[in-house]
Amino acid sequence: MTPPGWTAPDVDRPGVPPTAGEREMLQAMLDFHRATLLHKCSGLGRDDLVRRTVEPSRLSLLGLVRHLADVERWWFRRQLAGEPIDGRFGPDHDLDADIEGVDDADPEADIAAFWEEVAAADATAARFDLDDTFHNRRRDTDLSLRWVYVHMVEEYARHNGHADLLRERIDGATGV
Repeated sequence: MTPPGWTAPDVDRPGVPPTAGEREMLQAMLDFHRATLLHKCSGLGRDDLVRRTVEPSRLSLLGLVRHLADVERWWFRRQLAGEPIDGRFGPDHDLDADIEGVDDADPEADIAAFWEEVAAADATAARFDLDDTFHNRRRDTDLSLRWVYVHMVEEYARHNGHADLLRERIDGATGV
C-alpha cells in the first residue's frame, strides 16, 4: 500500500521533434501525452489523486491514470496483438471500474501499472508495421496500427484536458 507522505513523482516530458518520419512522430507525440498525464499528478498525495473535484463527475486523476493504462492494454495488446487478457482494473462488463474504483486503490502501484502497460504497449507495437491491421469487432471493421497511434494521441489529449481541470480544482495549478 502507498506509504503515508508519498507523493506522485515528477515526470520529465519528452520533446516532440518538429520534423521526423511518421512512426517516430506518432511515437513521440504519444510519449509526450503519456508523460503529460503523469506530470499532472506529480507532487500530489493519495488523497488528492483520488479526489473527485468536478461534481457530479466521478473522475479523479488516479482514475484517469488507471483508465489510460487499460486503454493502452486494450488497443495494443488485446486488439492489435490479440492477447487473451482481461482489463487490468476490472472486468470488461464493468466499463467504469478503472475510473470509479479508486477509493481503495494504491496510487503508487497504479502508477507503476500504468508504466508497465506503456512498456508492454510499446513492445507490442514494435512488432508491427503501421499498415498492419486487425479486425475490431466493436466497430466491425479492420483498423491499422497507424489508426491506433492516432486514436491514442486523441484519447490522451482529451483526458489530459480533464486532468488540467482536476488539477486546477485541487491546488490551483494550471499549465502544469
